[in-house]
Amino acid sequence: MEPYSGHGAIPQWAESDRPREKLLLKGKTALTDAELLAILLRSGTPNQSAIDLSKQILDSVSNNLIGLSRLTVSDLTQFKGIGEAKAITVLAALELGRRRRGAEAMDRKTITSSADAYEVLQMHIGDIDYEQFAIIMLNQANKVLKVENISEGGITGTVVDPKRVFRTALTNNAINIILAHNHPSGSLKPSKHDLELTQKLKKAGEFLQIMVLDHLILGDNKFLSMADEGYF
Repeated sequence: MEPYSGHGAIPQWAESDRPREKLLLKGKTALTDAELLAILLRSGTPNQSAIDLSKQILDSVSNNLIGLSRLTVSDLTQFKGIGEAKAITVLAALELGRRRRGAEAMDRKTITSSADAYEVLQMHIGDIDYEQFAIIMLNQANKVLKVENISEGGITGTVVDPKRVFRTALTNNAINIILAHNHPSGSLKPSKHDLELTQKLKKAGEFLQIMVLDHLILGDNKFLSMADEGYF
């Protein structure tokens, strides 16, 4: 007698389709980073599955999703089996994830700690590979009014105009502000210039009755708060 092979049996999925089956059966949280990336890629090459290709890409950034988000279309298309369309799909998915994180942080609105400020700022300046300076503007109750990028520079620094900082704060009726900039190198140690600029802006804020509450330095998915570290 022939083995039963009715239409209700689960078919043999191709290796590139197995992450999709796993997501359907177990949910999205059950998938590894490589499996999620493989779903976006959809296919690999004749000699490499989508999962193996995903592992190769992740290995190139030390399995760091922040590093993956910093890759460009040009970077991704260097991998055999990745064309422009696949590269754009990956970058679009990563950008949606970044914006979702920022939207969740903004939903909380009230800043009660440096960690709260970091969650808001990460969306704006946390993942870029050049230095950028931003401020969070707050009302009297420390609810977020707006986050504004003030200036941007190269890999090693950016020039900040104090007049623009406080003109922006005044325009948005801010009572308190939090300063922030990123270090693309990943180092969180404040430079002499960082410390001098912080004190300059803090004194200017006191004169204008706009309090500078903190200055955060962001780098490689972590941060330093100058207020927490005793620089204020």
